[in-house]
Amino acid sequence: MIINEITFLPGLDKQIKFLLDNVDIKNKSVLVIGSNTERIALKLLRDAKEVFIIVDNQEDLLRLRVNLAPKENLHARYMEYSNTDFINKRFDIIYAQGSITRSDRNKILKEIKKVLQPEGILCTGEIVSLTSEPPQFVKDAWNHSSLSPLVSDRIENYYNEHGFKIIETIDLTDTLKEFYFLSKQLFKESTDELSKDEIKFYKKLLTRIKHESDVYLKLGGNKHIGFKSILLKNADDEKG
Repeated sequence: MIINEITFLPGLDKQIKFLLDNVDIKNKSVLVIGSNTERIALKLLRDAKEVFIIVDNQEDLLRLRVNLAPKENLHARYMEYSNTDFINKRFDIIYAQGSITRSDRNKILKEIKKVLQPEGILCTGEIVSLTSEPPQFVKDAWNHSSLSPLVSDRIENYYNEHGFKIIETIDLTDTLKEFYFLSKQLFKESTDELSKDEIKFYKKLLTRIKHESDVYLKLGGNKHIGFKSILLKNADDEKG
């Protein structure tokens, strides 16, 4: 199984389906935040006017450019999520799947609001904590992966407080078992199935994901780790 044949993200293909089932993306300008989003970008390109993908490290950028054939309306860029080069109100839709569950989430959201059209759509998926005080081994796994999850039942209020209007929420926690199972399978098969270049690209990622999958599948992390996708509207200037 080759990594770029699946949507290798928490939520799998269900989050992009969630967006496409609820939002008309025809002729829209779309920004996708995060790595491993090639399949997502190609699905969006079927109807969107243009798609930009941004990643925040050069290794991910190289991987994107290897995996994606050049297209006039598809662009991959290296940028800090909290400090992009885009002009204000550049995008109609912004999409993030597991990529902004970070300690600098507030700064990223501020940047998202800056480059998103008034009443533009944000579709985001986040790892969430199913318990208010998860055990230390779960916290250690999140720290190891630079994750800073919110508590599941508070995440909608968080986005409301930051100037977004909730359109719809979907709980995709049921995808995590399959995601982490695939992660372990990919780790086991990587030596046999990946080329030397692919191993160079994916070894760090797969090693990190293997640790997360062990926490989730073997140590009881499934009782504490969830995933939610939220469809939101930029509430700024709604009447302006």
